[in-house]
Amino acid sequence: MGAIINLNKARKAKARVDKSAKADENRIRFGRTKAERQADAVETAKVARLLDDSKRD
Repeated sequence: MGAIINLNKARKAKARVDKSAKADENRIRFGRTKAERQADAVETAKVARLLDDSKRD
């Protein structure tokens, strides 16, 4: 026979793990500094300008 578990504790433990995983994902997605975002915007603008300049009329 298996061990007896408290379902409330198991449910809350699973919720904590899920919340922690979501927090880690958000840190990766939104955890960039302002300088990193600006550098990325400059790089994107540079690539777009290069692409537009190389188009033929």
